[in-house]
Amino acid sequence: MVRLCTTSLTRLFARYGLLLGCVCMPFMMPASSKVGHVAASASMGKEESYTLLYDELQLDTLSLSRKAFNYAIKGFARLQSQGMLQNNNVVSIVDFSLPSSRKRLFVIDMVSGTLLFNTYVSHGRGSGQAMATRFSNKPGSNMSSLGFYITGGTYIGEHGMSLRLQGIEKGINDKALKRGIVMHSAAYVEEDYIQQRGYSGRSEGCPAIPEEFQQPVIETIKDGSCLFLYSPNKFYITHSKIVPRRAVG
Repeated sequence: MVRLCTTSLTRLFARYGLLLGCVCMPFMMPASSKVGHVAASASMGKEESYTLLYDELQLDTLSLSRKAFNYAIKGFARLQSQGMLQNNNVVSIVDFSLPSSRKRLFVIDMVSGTLLFNTYVSHGRGSGQAMATRFSNKPGSNMSSLGFYITGGTYIGEHGMSLRLQGIEKGINDKALKRGIVMHSAAYVEEDYIQQRGYSGRSEGCPAIPEEFQQPVIETIKDGSCLFLYSPNKFYITHSKIVPRRAVG
């Protein structure tokens, strides 16, 4: 049996008392799948074995795009191989192919192979209303910026505990620090707010998350982990140098 919330998370439970909203429902993986994964992992490289997680964690049932996942894994593997990540334990994916009424932030533990968090996340008000369809790296655009980020340190700001994000794709998101793009919490990403309106509130470009996830998520992904913001956006797909289009198909 594979659990999306395993004993590897006990330190988080102990620290925060409760990991709110964590996907803790167990599901059965067929014995043949488990045997196949063990055999496959032994004979293939890291990147190939990582891609098996999509099916093992049944991420399709949570509506995470397989293409978003594949992009994230390929980028993570590349950044890892280049020594750019200080925190290799987790990958965070924001899937902007989903509307803001869906839980589109996925934080995956790449060591234990578990889904740590799946919750709501906002996009910039300039990117659209329910769907994010426009993206920009320009200061003052109030749009989200796609691509790969490396998480930085934390600070206490206007929204409480916040996480600095370094965009590492030139011309796509490399002005994130200058724009003040950070991960923080906001009341307009709470489930009650979303259910009343049919979509979340929007930010000035920051990926804002529900308040109850603020500390556990930020503590988990801070200090040098990989964060990927995805959309099937033609400009991004044709201009990203971290994951060339031909590498994903």
